Amino acid sequence: MSMQSSSMQPPTRIAVIGAGYFARFQIEAWQRLPEAELLAVCDLQPANEAVVRQLAPTARFYQNAERMLDEISPDVVDIATPPATHQALVQLCAQRGLAAITQKPLTPTYAEAVALVEAAEQAGITLAVHENFRFQPWYQEAHRLLAQGQLGRLHSISMRLRPGDGQGERAYLDRQPYFQGMERFLIHETAIHLIDTFRFLCGEVSGVMARLRRLNPVIAGEDAGTVIFDFTGGAYGVFDGNRLNEHPADNTRLTMGDVWLEGEGGVLRLDGFGRLWFKPHGEPERAHDYSWSTQGFAGDCVYATQAHLLAHFRSGAPCQTLARDYLRNVAIEEAIYRSASENRWLSV
Repeated sequence: MSMQSSSMQPPTRIAVIGAGYFARFQIEAWQRLPEAELLAVCDLQPANEAVVRQLAPTARFYQNAERMLDEISPDVVDIATPPATHQALVQLCAQRGLAAITQKPLTPTYAEAVALVEAAEQAGITLAVHENFRFQPWYQEAHRLLAQGQLGRLHSISMRLRPGDGQGERAYLDRQPYFQGMERFLIHETAIHLIDTFRFLCGEVSGVMARLRRLNPVIAGEDAGTVIFDFTGGAYGVFDGNRLNEHPADNTRLTMGDVWLEGEGGVLRLDGFGRLWFKPHGEPERAHDYSWSTQGFAGDCVYATQAHLLAHFRSGAPCQTLARDYLRNVAIEEAIYRSASENRWLSV
């Protein structure tokens, strides 16, 4: 299945915990990474064994995570389960000295996220976050253009998130049913990606103002809202999201919305088809050509994320999503909820 690298370093041995909707993208991506060897997958649902067999025919299937970790002793454990389970599963890894990757949200609360990170640090294990939005090819290309100075001094970033998957009584049930019961939803589960992406593109956040509400009464948490960001570099940002309306796209979950980056040199626009458009001042908007893959999820960002993490685990290459650093995103999330609750601007 896996090949050794040119340096003859053996492949990194991977175990995945979770085989639900999104975990399957992660399992599939590990199978394609030549320097990784997916040894086993654990999931509580026996019916998911057939799915794992199809995605990773040589991987062993377990229903008990402790047994899996003890029997195969992987190099890295990829935790792809709902946030309420992360604390216990990271603790299993910490007890065995195993490096771990965990999906976002890290945990249900900020205090639990801090405790999770501190437990990993006290055990001396590396804990990283599977944060894949910044690795979507359109954001990687936007970051490259910003670094080249094509937009000049940045004025603002804005996103209208409109995936259209939150309508009606069956909202989310066919894909991720636990979404309906999350008391914090749009910001905690979805916009945390954009908090990270805004920081990736625009620099550090210095303050926020938020208005949040619930449009679909069948879910527990908020599914719509507007957040204004200030950045230390002088730009500002607007996240305007709801999960009920749609935006023009063949697949409304590809980019999940439209994005504008505005600067002294013009405007860079992302549409729902993954296309980038650049409008210099005083000139017509024109397509900005770049290449990206239609394989996997959202421009194959899961593969790109895991390739980035694998390089860190194998060679010590810099990692953009270490859990300690990721706590800043969670602190900004907390400030957003507090701003909405207290109806005021908050410094972060």
